[in-house]
Amino acid sequence: MSITPELSSMTAADVFGKILSAEPLFILDVRNPEAYLDWKIEGDQVTSINVPYFDLIDGVEPILHQLPKNQPILVVCAKEGSSVYVAEQLVAAGISQVYYLQGGMKSWSEYLYPVKIGDLKSGGSIYQFVRVGKGCLSYAIVSDGEAAIIDTARMIEPYLNFAKEQGVKIKYTIDTHLHADHVSGGRRLAEQTGAAYYLPPKDAMEATFHFHPLEEGNDLLVGSTVVKIHPIYSPGHTIGSTSLIVDDAYLLSGDILFVQSIGRPDLAGKAGDWAGDLRNTLYDKYKKLNQRLMVLPAHYADSSEMDQKGRVAAPLQELYQTNAGLQIDDEAEFRKAVTENLPAQPNAYQEIRLTNMGKLTPSESEQSEMEIGPNRCAVHG
Repeated sequence: MSITPELSSMTAADVFGKILSAEPLFILDVRNPEAYLDWKIEGDQVTSINVPYFDLIDGVEPILHQLPKNQPILVVCAKEGSSVYVAEQLVAAGISQVYYLQGGMKSWSEYLYPVKIGDLKSGGSIYQFVRVGKGCLSYAIVSDGEAAIIDTARMIEPYLNFAKEQGVKIKYTIDTHLHADHVSGGRRLAEQTGAAYYLPPKDAMEATFHFHPLEEGNDLLVGSTVVKIHPIYSPGHTIGSTSLIVDDAYLLSGDILFVQSIGRPDLAGKAGDWAGDLRNTLYDKYKKLNQRLMVLPAHYADSSEMDQKGRVAAPLQELYQTNAGLQIDDEAEFRKAVTENLPAQPNAYQEIRLTNMGKLTPSESEQSEMEIGPNRCAVHG
């Protein structure tokens, strides 16, 4: 948290720290109403109101009665500038504990929080990288000086820093499927580190780049203690979706199964074709797996799915008891649930898919704009 004599600021890390510790935080979001309704900062102790910046240009006096007296106030906008202006007006009006979000919602979208999930019985550890602003989850499997990074976010610096801190060389980067909600950093991270990039071949029929096929029967090994990554073909979200069983203890489910929902089959326009694949994966293939596997998904919907350390995980057997998407016995009812009345599709999802195929090469700023907003990869939630 950086502070100047005139004005204070919070980083995305500061904000997430407050959410994790359940500290009260009041947010004044000055983006336009459409942006606010589409996507905002949320948490158990977070209260927010939306007053567009253009309504505050002539002064903040009309909203002072809506602000708390003894609680931090965080002013948020898209990229920072408007929030600084409004925060300065609040300070000038005598309001204390006023902050602005450094980098705006762009920084919130791109912040990654690494947290250790646990140790591996064959040696090494597994870590989860929580992209709190989008609900994206990626993973690092570390053993004996080597690492595999799974479902890499576009921002690769956190993984490079992590590898340096851990003293490991990145051996593999792996995408469990062709992502539609965010630009994958897997290829770029592989190119920068000399790692091998893996992608399910059925999702890469139109790919313009070289990759290693991620296929069932082709296990990957990390470290001399041999942490095994065992791919399981699990179509439904995409035709190539492939889950990973790590160390016979963790199930990295990609976008097939989440803690509170299941993956949607419609992001390639194939909902009718892929609904049956999704049901078969969830109701047959996954049910035959060891039910004590800890499910580690590629996304989450809100902070209620996190534990107190910020981790998103649940035993497979528990999800078969609590996840609504796994309780639909009738096949026709299931097909209807995953093909009708779905949430809005991710922002720019078609362009993101083409980028992840290598068919589009947007600039860094264009990629950032494409990713703004929630992930929306689940059937509901």
